Amino acid sequence: MRTHHCNFNRFLLTLALLWLCVCLGRAVTAQSETQNESGNGDSPNVTTTQSARIPCRGLIDDGLFESIKRRTTEAVENGATYLFYEIDTYGGLVKSADDISKYLILKVPSLYPDVHTVAYVSTQAISAGAMISVSCQDIIMRENTTIGDSAPIVMGGKLEGVEREKQESFIRAIFERAAEANNYPEPLLKAMVSQGIAVYRVKNLETGEFEFFEAENLPEGSQKYALDEKELIISDERILTLTASDAEKYGVARAVVDDFQGALDFIAERDGIKFTGDTIIYKPNWSEQMVRMLNSPAVASILVMLALLGAYIELNTPGLGLPGLVAVICVVTLVGSKYLIGMANWVEVAILVLGLILLAVEIFIIPGFGVAGIAGIICIALGIFGMLIRNAPDEIPWPQTEFDWDLFIQGMLSMLVGFIAFIAGAIAVGRFLPKIQFLSGLILSPASTSDFATAEISATPEVAASDFQKVHVGDTGVVTSPLRPCGSARFGDVVVDVVAQAQFLPSSTPVEIVEIHGNRIVVKKCSQQQED
Repeated sequence: MRTHHCNFNRFLLTLALLWLCVCLGRAVTAQSETQNESGNGDSPNVTTTQSARIPCRGLIDDGLFESIKRRTTEAVENGATYLFYEIDTYGGLVKSADDISKYLILKVPSLYPDVHTVAYVSTQAISAGAMISVSCQDIIMRENTTIGDSAPIVMGGKLEGVEREKQESFIRAIFERAAEANNYPEPLLKAMVSQGIAVYRVKNLETGEFEFFEAENLPEGSQKYALDEKELIISDERILTLTASDAEKYGVARAVVDDFQGALDFIAERDGIKFTGDTIIYKPNWSEQMVRMLNSPAVASILVMLALLGAYIELNTPGLGLPGLVAVICVVTLVGSKYLIGMANWVEVAILVLGLILLAVEIFIIPGFGVAGIAGIICIALGIFGMLIRNAPDEIPWPQTEFDWDLFIQGMLSMLVGFIAFIAGAIAVGRFLPKIQFLSGLILSPASTSDFATAEISATPEVAASDFQKVHVGDTGVVTSPLRPCGSARFGDVVVDVVAQAQFLPSSTPVEIVEIHGNRIVVKKCSQQQED
């Protein structure tokens, strides 16, 4: 009996040991799986998100503003919540920079509440570039980069006295808005704009943190600050420009990194997030780059010159051909580029188109040159004038600020350069084109004395509107003044203004009417002379 009892006890002990081994094995396996999941997956406390990189390089202008809006929207729609605006610029137009600043501070948070904006200064953020940078919620700078120097300048002049203060106060307000929105040291940002602002860094003895004060606002006599240890950051004789290390030291930059990956790592560690996938770079598309190029002063001058030169050649050659097409393309390109960046609204475009229509009616339909032609020229001038000033459709296009005047003068200079180039081109066309053999039919060389000897020496009677109704296609007549290509010809007892087709004709040449468009009569040389 004892032996049987002992065997039973051993059996129970063995079962207990087996059960214990099974439990331990399951526990170890579960722990291993948990560790593997923890190693391969994300911690429950880490949020995953996507990042986007939006380069902002070159001149700050209206074209860049429109491009930034488009690329920001595209990045957010693709799931990015951290937008890194890569800044590499020496500045540009204050109004454009202000538009971008308001978009980043006011529009983006309201349209996309979950989006975080970061300015990544890859080379320099000078002038308007600094304005855009401080409009982002964070600034991260690459080593050996700079930020600041945002004092206003105008082309062809110098701001002084009240006018300088007027412009600086506007820009300071932009920086103050950014400092309040994104927690940057306001005195330092103001010192980037204006001379005469000395800034000190003073330690707060209660919190142990450093605070910044303008010289006139130092808390003299306060026991709260270590005023005897105050540090002068910028004197009142200079404009503030900070290196990357100083910007980090003084709280303008959140961090200084070696490259863009360092910026991602800093944000990820600080905010407890993990960026998934590769950062997508949203570059300007070809159309945005083209629009910005077309709005540059040099290209605008070339377009004006080609438009005027094409119109000049077209009006002095028979028929409608390549020069007229070039002129139309240049005008459409010039107007379209202004419209796409917001410099031209529909009212100004409509006025310009109306002017072109009136001018065409005057040239091709109404005899002579009168009210329609003058009204057309006035409308064209008003349309072009309005396109040089950015205004709402219900506002009169007139420069309101010094920056508006600067932009307007820049546009007018572009137009003037284009007009001067047109004058030079027209002279060159008249002088050299006839010497080119295959183009000699376009421009006639000056008439020789023999041409004048054979010409009829008689005054051309004034052409009445009714005389145009007395001639028809197919009528033949004789040239009464050399056609270069415009001149006059007699058809029966009627003398009318005509244009030669494809070649230039001396006086007494027999001609035939081949086209009539309003008061524009096109003729060609015929083989037999019509007798009077």
